[in-house]
Amino acid sequence: MGWLTLAILGAAAFGAIVLLGVRRPLWSMVGSALMLAAAGYALQGRPSMPAAPAQPIVSAEATDPELIDLRNRMLGRFSGDGAYLVAADAMARQGEERAAVRVIIGGIRKIPNSLMLWVGLGSAYAAHDGGQVSPPALFAFQQASRISPLHPAPPFFLGQAYVEAGDFAEARRYWARALALSPQEASYRRDIAMRLAILDRFLALQSAEEAPPSK
Repeated sequence: MGWLTLAILGAAAFGAIVLLGVRRPLWSMVGSALMLAAAGYALQGRPSMPAAPAQPIVSAEATDPELIDLRNRMLGRFSGDGAYLVAADAMARQGEERAAVRVIIGGIRKIPNSLMLWVGLGSAYAAHDGGQVSPPALFAFQQASRISPLHPAPPFFLGQAYVEAGDFAEARRYWARALALSPQEASYRRDIAMRLAILDRFLALQSAEEAPPSK
């Protein structure tokens, strides 16, 4: 099928040359270009493979490099439960959100009290459920908070999920709590404070636009 398509394109190009009145001295140049394209296809193409629609690669919100770095600084990385999140991140990068959720659930079955995995499960469910804070996502974040009530990661990543869902007011509430729970010396405290300041600025502008004009 690939060779047939290439032949049709070559014939169409030759016909266009004739119809457009390209001078004969230039035919050899055009022919060389077509032969070069055919050679490249023969070397790198796969003419025997049947046609199929391209499958897009989806980048999930949970695999944002900045968020992953922040998550690693808040929760650690080089641990048994961290390995499950690394595998889940790799699957999410390929658009396999369902597989990412299953991997994390498998880790929770082995390490049921892992704060890291419950936070990761909340983010994975939010990505799987179309960027919404679905009941499974909310349950996972709540379970993470039960395991470690004073850790900033559960409220921060729940707030991030609300940002992705477009509920900025609710996100602000959780980010404010995450900042309050962050130790002064923590490397991630500044990141949370900066995101909260940007969100506050956005909410202020949004409120100004929605306010009725003064008389």
